[in-house]
Formats: sequence, structure tokens, C-alpha cells
Amino acid sequence: MKIFLFALSFSMYTISVAAQQFVSKATVEYEVKTNIKKTLGNSSWAEMMKDNMSQFKTGYFNLTFANDRSVYKFDHWEANTKIPQFLRQGDEENTWFVDYTTGKYNMLKSVYGSTFIVDDSIRKISWKLSNETRIIAGYTCRKAIGIIMDSVYVFAFYTDEITLSGGPCSVSGLPGLILGLTIPRMYTSFIATKILVTNVNTALIKPLSSKKYYTSKTVYSALRERVNEWGGSDDDENSRQWKEQLYWSSLL
Repeated sequence: MKIFLFALSFSMYTISVAAQQFVSKATVEYEVKTNIKKTLGNSSWAEMMKDNMSQFKTGYFNLTFANDRSVYKFDHWEANTKIPQFLRQGDEENTWFVDYTTGKYNMLKSVYGSTFIVDDSIRKISWKLSNETRIIAGYTCRKAIGIIMDSVYVFAFYTDEITLSGGPCSVSGLPGLILGLTIPRMYTSFIATKILVTNVNTALIKPLSSKKYYTSKTVYSALRERVNEWGGSDDDENSRQWKEQLYWSSLL
């Protein structure tokens, strides 16, 4: 009986490990929803803009990964989403490439007509795991809470059935792939809607090249200079909120 129980336990362990390592490459589609009316604040200009747009900006992004490298980029908008071009352009152009073996990532960020290519080390996030679980896209996911950019809380659900330590944008560092992510202060949520493990276009997974690269710190400094040129005092609540949203979304 002891031999039988040992053999059964070893078999179950082997099956578990095999299941965790089975998905070595895939394309994950995420539905990304942002309450843009809240991100714009309550200035008189923002209030006029809100009358001519949808409350939510809903787009679909693909994370394609293989061999511990990934690329995350825009795919398409939800039908009938009514948003102005200046709120669409950045999402349509932004790209994130991550190499988890070297611990480096680079990304293209389009910010109101300016393009930055960032090349830096993967952001380290202190995560706290919880026992809460949820099924996302057919995978059992565990909840984790982290802080990015010093003060912004993120709530993630990751699956250790896919061992890539990545997720949407530059959020990573958990013992499995993030399939659900919520950033309340950015009024944004990410949820995996499907995972395709066949016909993965691995040719998409390549770093971005540029004559000039920024780090997270230097792109933040450049943005602050440009925002200050546009005007708006930090003492004004609407102006301060808009600037925070701009910095966070640009560095995510």
C-alpha cells in the first residue's frame, strides 16, 4: 500500500509539473478596458470632450511569447468604440518586448506625437500573494497585489500552469503568467479572453531598434519637461491628476 501511494503521488507530481511546463509558446489575447472619462479629469476642456466619446476605451492586445521572450502590442478596437484619435494613437503604436533570460526589456511609447524607445532592466515589483483564486480563460489563477511606480497598487491574477513570469505591458515578476490585472488609479483592467498555443507567430518576438534609447528615469524627465511647457499648475487638482495619468500610462 505504501509503495502504491508513493507511486501515485509521484505520478500526480509528474503530471502537475508536465502541465505547468506544457505551454512553452502561445499568443494570449487581452481585453483592455479604460474609463477614459475618469482619466481626463474634470476640467472644462475635459467636460466638453466627454460629450463626444464613449465612457470606456476597450481594445484588444496580444502577448506572444516563446523561449522566455515576449512581445505585447495592440491588435484591434472593440466595435463601435467612440474615442478621439489622440486617445487611440498611443495604444495603436505602443509595443513592449521583454527578454526574461537577460532581465531586460524595451518598449516603444507614443505620447501625444512624441515617440520614445525605452531600453532598461525589467521593473522589480514587490508582490504579496493571497489565497484567492479565479478561473480566467480556462486557467486557475491566484491573486497577487503589487506596487508599481512607488505608489500605484496593481491587483493581478496569475497562473502557474504557464510558467512565463510576464503579463500585460511591463508588469511581471510572478511565478506564472498574469491573465488578469486591475490598476484602479489608472481606471484600467486587463483580462485574458483566449490563449492560442498553435500557429504562434514567433517572428513577432524581436527587440525594437533605435538610434537613441531612453531609460525609465530619462523618459520620465523628458516628459516632465514637455508637460511643464504645456502649462498647468500642480496646485490645480485637475491638472495634477491629468499629469499623473500621463506619467503612469507612459511608464507602464
